[in-house]
Amino acid sequence: DPETNELLHTKLEPTRTNVLAHAFFSELREKHDVDDAVFLVDGATPLKDACNRHGLDFRYEKHGNRNSVERVFREVKRRTNAFSNCFSHAEAETADEWLKSFAFAWNQLI
Repeated sequence: DPETNELLHTKLEPTRTNVLAHAFFSELREKHDVDDAVFLVDGATPLKDACNRHGLDFRYEKHGNRNSVERVFREVKRRTNAFSNCFSHAEAETADEWLKSFAFAWNQLI
């Protein structure tokens, strides 16, 4: 959420595909009412396709609010990389659980 910097949903995946993006938005919609939200997306086709498939509004934004989202994303990515460096042999499920725990802690501290 660009207004609060809250992480609404996290999912660690090795790549971006239409199927994974669709699953991500399905899980997000189960947890939150996002029907009136406008999603700020980068040039990734799977994100645009998933938004269209779910009937969600989206806007390609290179600067502006997307910059604040990118700052949070960069921090999450930095910490995920640090986790990966320390626990390089962790299973994907363990890393995903760590990311969920990190998101919970992040949301408590913001």
